[in-house]
Amino acid sequence: MNLHEFNYHARQERAELVWEYGRFLCIRYKGGCSIVLYHMGEFFAEVWYSPTQNRIKLVRGFSSQANLEPYLKMINLKTLMG
Repeated sequence: MNLHEFNYHARQERAELVWEYGRFLCIRYKGGCSIVLYHMGEFFAEVWYSPTQNRIKLVRGFSSQANLEPYLKMINLKTLMG
């Protein structure tokens, strides 16, 4: 699956794809949400979860390095890439 195919799905379907195929990398917190980063093979996915509302607010896939910026100090991408 590529990034375009992933983002075409509805939020709940994207979440299910992340649970099935994603590789957990790290978690950060912002605006009351837990934001979990996953590696999806050819791209990355974030799952934004609101513990106060007990629901997933956003699931988005991306491949740009700019979107990885908040995570760069938390993960070792060299290890991820082999």
